[in-house]
Amino acid sequence: MPHDDAPDRPDRRTAEQGYEDLRARLGRESRVLVAFSGGADSALLAVVAHRVLGAAAVAVTAVSASLPVAERRAAAALARREGLAHVEVCTDELTRPGYVANTGDRCFHCKSALFDAVAPLAALSGAVVALGTNLDDLGDHRPGQRAAAQRGAIAPLVDAGLSKAAVREISRLIGLDTADKPAAACLSSRIAYGDPVTAEVLARIEAAEEALHRLGFPVGRVRAHAGGTVARLELPAGDLDRAVLVREEIDEAVRAAGFTFCALDTQGFRSGRMNVLLGVPPVARR
Repeated sequence: MPHDDAPDRPDRRTAEQGYEDLRARLGRESRVLVAFSGGADSALLAVVAHRVLGAAAVAVTAVSASLPVAERRAAAALARREGLAHVEVCTDELTRPGYVANTGDRCFHCKSALFDAVAPLAALSGAVVALGTNLDDLGDHRPGQRAAAQRGAIAPLVDAGLSKAAVREISRLIGLDTADKPAAACLSSRIAYGDPVTAEVLARIEAAEEALHRLGFPVGRVRAHAGGTVARLELPAGDLDRAVLVREEIDEAVRAAGFTFCALDTQGFRSGRMNVLLGVPPVARR
């Protein structure tokens, strides 16, 4: 019977079929480079690609100031556990004016930098680049999908008809510890549109979020406004009361990271909130 608290959660049979559909899709490729951040989507894609294609599937992690150090380490650790062929490439998005300007198409420039970095490896190996885009992502504001289409990248999770819920259920089925990993978008996604993206502000955000984790708040975002001087904290609704009780410790930690003002958003955490502020219609997010 379905769980009362998750009526749309796929049952085991559905998860098994989704797994087989993904395997079949990847089996149509001879070589793939999987853009691998270590999140639930890219982890599932990289692991299944490895199981289907073996050494012909390589997980590629893009390293820049927008990738938290903790996420980089977690991706490398997952690759070791699963026996994935794994490489890191350095991307140069912070040198690109369109990315730094941080208008609504920042992700287009980010994905372009990724494809430029992996292009030599793809050309040398004859591989196609595979992204961990799922069905739910198609309804969100993601300019990077345009860059992916221009470069001929594939989206096997979409082709296999997998939503975020299906990705998590299949990950549980095959024993991946990323099944319930919270979404961890790049640090640049925390900066208000129109404010420039700089390495200094990214480091400030990363330090503030690490401080929140140490204070017992593992899920949430530090949104940067006013040129990276104002921090707006988004925490899950269930954590707001506790956050108020330790507000002085939170304020001290966020200011120590380099912000001059800290505010707690009483609407709580919501993935993609900056897109909503930009005026993009909200979509259902899991």
